[in-house]
Amino acid sequence: MAIRKTASGNPHILACIDGSNVTESVCDYATWYGSQLNLPISLLHVIDVPKSNRHDLSGAIGMDSRKHLLNELAQLDEQTSRIANQHGEALVKDAKQHIEKNLAVISSNENAQQVPEVHTLLRRGKLLPAIEHFVHDTRVIILGRRGQDHQNDRVNIGSQIESVVRAVDRPIMVCSDAFETPDSYMLAFDGSPTAKKAVQLICENEMAKSLQGHIVMVDHQDSQYENALYKAQQQMQDAGLNVSAHIIESKAAGHKDVVAALTAFRRQHDISFFVIGAYGHSKWRQFFVGSTTTKLLANTTAPVILLR
Repeated sequence: MAIRKTASGNPHILACIDGSNVTESVCDYATWYGSQLNLPISLLHVIDVPKSNRHDLSGAIGMDSRKHLLNELAQLDEQTSRIANQHGEALVKDAKQHIEKNLAVISSNENAQQVPEVHTLLRRGKLLPAIEHFVHDTRVIILGRRGQDHQNDRVNIGSQIESVVRAVDRPIMVCSDAFETPDSYMLAFDGSPTAKKAVQLICENEMAKSLQGHIVMVDHQDSQYENALYKAQQQMQDAGLNVSAHIIESKAAGHKDVVAALTAFRRQHDISFFVIGAYGHSKWRQFFVGSTTTKLLANTTAPVILLR
């Protein structure tokens, strides 16, 4: 079920909201993205259809009692569905008003002649199939780090993020902190094909030209990896980007691992967000060696842009 669907062939920003405490952050970063790229913003809320309250009543005594209970449970299912729909409609309506208000301020300050449109999308089911339904025309996807079901948990990433990132071949921004206008980014670079592809994607992004870039390599102190790092830096500079290259020795700097070194570097240089090539290893290998992507998401509240 969709309130409105974007026109086919019309690129847009897809912002996924669920009413959790990261919803405002998702809306604000979608506003920034939409205004920077002059693209419409689509607000997607997915109603996770609850399990029916009906039970197997074959053992109940008497036909009348079974019929009465089934009728009551059917009414409860209908009421739950109706309330979920009303909540979803109110959520996307409020989020749309919030974004349109922010876009109006940006437009006024920058004397912009065009303001990106904001669409609302309401669907039933699961998040991943809903995203896949709209992904063809999507330029970037924005998700909250923790969904409504996990917003008070100690685990710092939502359960659905990895499945979405692995399945969808689009840049994904994961955010949680209150919005701050970005002015810089840092790319975690390890010389892998995934990292090199991330460099190419950044070079093709016009928005990156307005930001200060940092390309950072951790614990690869040899000529082969250094050459790859500086070659990537040159590639980005040739594309018109302002970017500096850095090599960090995590142990020498007192950090326990790569992720600790990256997060410390970001804090030290007050960098707005991370960019990382996401899940470069298979899930089987990740079982044994872990994932820098997942560790980074779990150890920072700064926005992270994941590139496949």
